[in-house]
Amino acid sequence: MQLHLPASLDPRQLLRPRRRGIASVNAEVRDGIVPAGSDIAQTQDNDGGEQPTRNYRTVALIIATAMFMENLDATVLATALPTMARDFGVRAPEMSIALTSYLLALAVFIPASGTMADRFGARAVFRAAIGLFVAGSLACGLAPTLPLMALARFAQGVGGAMMMPVGRLVLLKSVAKRDMVSAMSWLIMPALIGPIVGPPLGGFIVTYLDWRWIFWLNLPIGVVGIWLVGRFIADIREEAPHPFDPAGFLLSGIALGCLLMGFEMASRSGEGRLAAILVAVGAAFGALYLRHAKHIAHPILDVSLMRVPTFRLSVIGGSLTRITQGAQPFLLPLMMQLAFGLSAAQSGAMTVAGAIGSFGMKGVARRILRRFGFRASLVVMGLLGTGAYATCGLFRADWPLTAVFAVLVVSGFLMSFQFTAYNTIAYDEIDKTRMSAATSFYSTFQQLMLSLGICAGATALHASMLWSDRSRPGFADFSAAFWTVTAISLCAVFVNLRFDREAGAELTGRSRPRT
Repeated sequence: MQLHLPASLDPRQLLRPRRRGIASVNAEVRDGIVPAGSDIAQTQDNDGGEQPTRNYRTVALIIATAMFMENLDATVLATALPTMARDFGVRAPEMSIALTSYLLALAVFIPASGTMADRFGARAVFRAAIGLFVAGSLACGLAPTLPLMALARFAQGVGGAMMMPVGRLVLLKSVAKRDMVSAMSWLIMPALIGPIVGPPLGGFIVTYLDWRWIFWLNLPIGVVGIWLVGRFIADIREEAPHPFDPAGFLLSGIALGCLLMGFEMASRSGEGRLAAILVAVGAAFGALYLRHAKHIAHPILDVSLMRVPTFRLSVIGGSLTRITQGAQPFLLPLMMQLAFGLSAAQSGAMTVAGAIGSFGMKGVARRILRRFGFRASLVVMGLLGTGAYATCGLFRADWPLTAVFAVLVVSGFLMSFQFTAYNTIAYDEIDKTRMSAATSFYSTFQQLMLSLGICAGATALHASMLWSDRSRPGFADFSAAFWTVTAISLCAVFVNLRFDREAGAELTGRSRPRT
């Protein structure tokens, strides 16, 4: 068998060390992992260059739709809790178990998602995750009591825990590097739009329909999603998957479950002591997990990934920025209704502005990153994005609602751009054999920091109210909350400055300087 090299390739280049990055599907076809001729297989031009994946937008949209279903469901439910409590014959605070049971499932099963995808195939696991989420949705809609609702929500959470990281893994292994920025701009939209569209949709359903439609709406979406996954997504899997880490699964599950529930409870009045206990227990088990991870070859959460520069910086910078993203869906509706005096429907219409900004970003992210690079773009957009959300702290009753809407559109655009960049650059230097571990690790921190953002926003709001001796939050209290979370996110700018100037050049098609 002879090896034919393109004429433009210098044979000496084969002897030079090469930075590892996101593997193309060509390599997987060669290794027998993805069938040749599959819908997502890439081709090469005569010079050996990578051509755009023909259906990467289709793959991204299928995955994004599943994630949108998950994100929308979580935010719509919060609006319906009082009505659900009345039907179940319980006090409204008792409905919190419907939220915490879902968070608990996420915390326990997100770390296991990468191992599951490697062992059983990403397509099979992703399709099963959608099926489990839909089955849990059906059970939620039929639940006659609160305990059964909590069990159904846990099942939903298991499906949701697999959908998020496995969906990202499918995209990373299905899309050429040059198309990754565009694909990621589609993928991150559910996380930004779901929490914005959720409250007004929830208010509509509760007002004009039965709250159970919140869950039943997932059924047709999920069924179509399962069919589309089987039609358009290739069966990507590792030929020699790593063994499962049961001790790490237990330790990480307890640690992350306690941390997520502690952060979530810290946003409620009267739950401070229990929240502190849960956070302390979570931190203790987290320390035990780190000790365990040092003595095992393939831990369920691979902390050694933080040695990869672009991955480490994306995790840290993205985590700091997600503090604002987590707090925003909590603070904005409260400000609109309690400070501006808008109705729930009017408040929902205002918060849709962020979704409009997110859509506007989709078409320009790649061009900006190609022109200026990841480092410069993240620094500048980070400063502008922080400033835009800090401007929300200046809102007062005499502001025209059109001006408020415009600020929220700009904020949504800038925030969406940052997460497109973070979610793309994170995997630039990750070897394909570690991609499953990387998606599990990244998704775990993403969920943790979103919950911490709610906690930070709620804590700052309550602290300002106590300082001013007010029982109802006013504009000054919301200002304190917005400026607290944006001050935390501003620290991400200093992290972004540590990226290499040419980091991610292959992802955007920028040429590296000759040496």
